[in-house]
Amino acid sequence: MRSATGPRIPTIVAVVTMIVAGVGFVAALMLNAFVFDEYDAYGEVPIPGSSRLELPAGQVTVTFHTVLVGGGGNGLPVPPLTYRMTGPDGVDVQLAEDYGGTTTVNNDARVRIGYVHLPVAGTYDVELNGNVSAYLNPSLAFGHGSRYGHLPWILAAVFGLAVACLIVARAWTVRVRRSGLDAPQWAADDGAPAPIRAVPSPASSEDAIRAHTLETLARLRDSGALTQDEYDAEKKRVLEGR
Repeated sequence: MRSATGPRIPTIVAVVTMIVAGVGFVAALMLNAFVFDEYDAYGEVPIPGSSRLELPAGQVTVTFHTVLVGGGGNGLPVPPLTYRMTGPDGVDVQLAEDYGGTTTVNNDARVRIGYVHLPVAGTYDVELNGNVSAYLNPSLAFGHGSRYGHLPWILAAVFGLAVACLIVARAWTVRVRRSGLDAPQWAADDGAPAPIRAVPSPASSEDAIRAHTLETLARLRDSGALTQDEYDAEKKRVLEGR
């Protein structure tokens, strides 16, 4: 019973962990995309238009943001845009294009178009223009991704570890079953194997009969029922097997 329970426990734990990690992975992806993504954390600039934004030093995500009418289709096409972004020191900041997937919540759609790397924190002037007549309330949003972007990868690693544990547990189960098949199977009420009884061979049975016959003849002789000559004749006949 203990040997069967041993591999069963890690198997159950591995399966439950896989389910939890898989569901958590999908949930983390959705939450990062629709809830925790702070794509507009530092503000938005309308297209066409201009604005001044307070931005931190480092990498800032730039996202095209608009309202869809009628449905989003397979993706949000980004129109040709012209922009100028000037930092506190008067130096123009260049956009490093890196397009991402479209995220749509109801009719609100956005798609990442790239990043800007800011040398210092401060006030930045942003001027935008482009052919956006087909879009409703278009703008460029400046922000950052989810602070929990690492969570799906952690859950993916947990899922992989659970798969490895499940493989080990199944191998353990197979080994236990094989060892159970190789072991002697006793009845439940025996507790121990029955003793092996020797089966007398035909030769040993004939010797026993001969010895018993000789003992009987000796008693008959001693009682006077047989004479010595009769005893000797019968003994000879028995020993010769006649």
